[in-house]
Amino acid sequence: MDREHHGEPEGGDPACWAHLFDDMTGSEADDLIVDLAARAGTAAAPGAAWTHQSDDLNANLLLFPAGDGVAEHVNEEVDVLLVGVAGEGIVALAGDRDVLRAGSALVVPKGARRGTRAVSDRFAYLTCHRRRGGLLPGR
Repeated sequence: MDREHHGEPEGGDPACWAHLFDDMTGSEADDLIVDLAARAGTAAAPGAAWTHQSDDLNANLLLFPAGDGVAEHVNEEVDVLLVGVAGEGIVALAGDRDVLRAGSALVVPKGARRGTRAVSDRFAYLTCHRRRGGLLPGR
């Protein structure tokens, strides 16, 4: 790739990022990729099957049995991305109800009232948002 042509510093293009990880081995490299479907299939429900926190990001894989989920609440701080990983659930969002399935995504704007409820026996979804204080979803 011609970095000068694109005006990007070294490593600035995603196709060029691979060299940044060449020196990683063992658990350091393993922490970069998580098999969410496998975790959802083997974790005990309900609650967080996997969590990642960094200075900038919170990500949680949540797993619930049928009828269980996160109670409706309002988050005034951050937009949240929900990504279906396994099964099927209902997402209540600002008075509407939508189905979230494996492979589908929903962006929840800050300030919107939302909640989730598992419809299938094992409903798993990933939440991602900018890091904020130590709040965790309640059941």
